Formats: sequence, structure tokens, C-alpha cells
Amino acid sequence: MTHPYSLAHLTCLSLSPPEVVSLAARTGYDFAGLRLLPASPGGEAYRLMDEPELLRETLARIRDTGIRIFDLEIIRVGEAFNTDDYKDFFEAGQKFGARAILVAGDDPDEGRLTASFARLCETARPYGLTCDLEFMPWTKVPDAKCALRIVHAADQPNGGVLVDAIHFGRSTTTLADIASIPRHMLHYAQICDAPGPTPTTVEGLIHTARIERLLPGEGVVDIAGLFGQLPADLPISVEIPTESRAHLGPDEWARRCLAAAKAVLG
Repeated sequence: MTHPYSLAHLTCLSLSPPEVVSLAARTGYDFAGLRLLPASPGGEAYRLMDEPELLRETLARIRDTGIRIFDLEIIRVGEAFNTDDYKDFFEAGQKFGARAILVAGDDPDEGRLTASFARLCETARPYGLTCDLEFMPWTKVPDAKCALRIVHAADQPNGGVLVDAIHFGRSTTTLADIASIPRHMLHYAQICDAPGPTPTTVEGLIHTARIERLLPGEGVVDIAGLFGQLPADLPISVEIPTESRAHLGPDEWARRCLAAAKAVLG
């Protein structure tokens, strides 16, 4: 059994969605991911919902290359979350044939966050989309135990837990926590590596996660142990943003990322 691989938009965020699709095709990926909404206020994203020409170009590139879209980013569930605000996002995902939505949890009230996540899943399901809650140590879903608790309590067939190697390595999550996630709640995972030691500030954690990750096998994350607990056929999003190696260019970097991921995962 082998993993299908998707090129995460964060790995090449300076490229537009059509360019990401073409890059994935040139460098050997099966899928690509697209960032339609920013990870933080003012962050870089490509709102294809509001740009019909770019949307058409992206769809044409998908058709011409055969590259499929796997995940869409990013919906952040905060205190004032309202699923009605994302109808155009879901519709764009359906046009792409996307499979998953990356979800972050920002609401400090876990009960309300769980209810909002359940509503999100219910709303996204008719569009053929799963909702995958990513734990990140600086958010209100800081580890795998918390993510699993919320997804389990939401009790939605398209709800999932998203495991990102960097957040596994830099949270309190253990291999036993990963092993306890039911198979039906795992729709894909993200691979990368990170240097040690783990930063002690939120700013430090975010800096590495967003612009200075390492290739799998270069850092201190137990990649082999982590993916040994995950299904052997789980789709893998290769998410390795780096500013220090930008001189390599997007094609060379995308190839190196995929080669390193395959080497580590066998």
C-alpha cells in the first residue's frame, strides 16, 4: 500500500492556484491543496470565490493536468463562528472536486467550539467535503487528545482529526494518542520536520510552522514513529514552507519535499 501525495499550498504560497496545480503536475504529486482563506488576519490567500477569472483558470488547469484538489484552507472556528459565512467557500470546493477542509479551533469555550464544528460538518457534507480539525499548540485545540474529544463529541460522519507532523512533535501529543484516533476520523495527514529545541513562545512556534520547516528526516520530529501509527494508505499533504531555501525555486523545492517524504515513508 502506498500514500497518495498532495502539494500543500503553504509549501509554495507565493504561487497562484493555477500555478500550484501546474507545479504539482510537473513535480510528481497526485493532488494539490489550495489556500482560499488566510491563516491569520491579513495573511496571504487566494479568494477564488471572489475572482471568477482566476477560478476559471484554476479549473482549466485542473482539467488540463489531471491534478486533483485535495484540501482547502482554512476555516477558523472562533467565538462568533457562523457557517453561513462560508457558502461560497463550499461551492468553490465542490467545483474543484475537493475532498477536505482544514479547520482550526480558536474558541476558548470547548462546548461552543464542538457545536460550531458539528454545524460546519453538517453544512459541508452535501458538498462532498470532510472537515478536519488540526491541533496546533498555540490554538484552543492544542493537542491530539483535545482534537479527538471535540470530533468525537460533534459526532459527524465527515468530521476528522488532522495530524501535522510539526504539531505532533511540538505538542504534548504522544504516539499512543495518535494510535487512539479511529481510522474513520483520519482523512489525511501533513508531513514535514522541525528543528529542536521546541520554541517556548507562541511567536517562535508560529514562525517555524509558517516559514521555516525542514524536510522530513532533517529535524527532531519522530516521523517514522508518527507515521507508523497512521494508516499506510493515508493521503499525505506535503507542507514544508521555507524562506531560507527560497533560492532553490518552487520546482526544485517541491521535488525535494516529495522525494524526502517518500524516502522517510518508504
